[in-house]
Amino acid sequence: MLYEKTSQKTMAEIELALRDSAARHKFGVIHVHDLQKTMKEKGVDFGRECAIFEVCNPHQAKRALEVEPAISTVLPCRIAVYQRGEERVLSTFLPTAMMQMFASAGLEDVAREVEAVVKAMIDESA
Repeated sequence: MLYEKTSQKTMAEIELALRDSAARHKFGVIHVHDLQKTMKEKGVDFGRECAIFEVCNPHQAKRALEVEPAISTVLPCRIAVYQRGEERVLSTFLPTAMMQMFASAGLEDVAREVEAVVKAMIDESA
């Protein structure tokens, strides 16, 4: 399941707000993938702004990885920001939904905690 919010802010304004919000919530922005730029470098014209922000709280990641090392396949959390018409959409795949793909017990609490923070970061940044 996706969580989405729309915004009238520019991509630069959203990035600044997202970095600030992540820091307040003890998350870090590990990397930003600018898909429009990357595609252009590969010779593909993609006319829409689209960025993926990889965010992580290392303590929460450690908790999940200690329960199930295969969680590494879905880390870090990603927040996509893309252009839709004149607005931007901030979107993420919910950690609680993602954890259902793994058969390990004990992931529910960390998924709920991370999900609450990622939703807050999106809300604060939109």
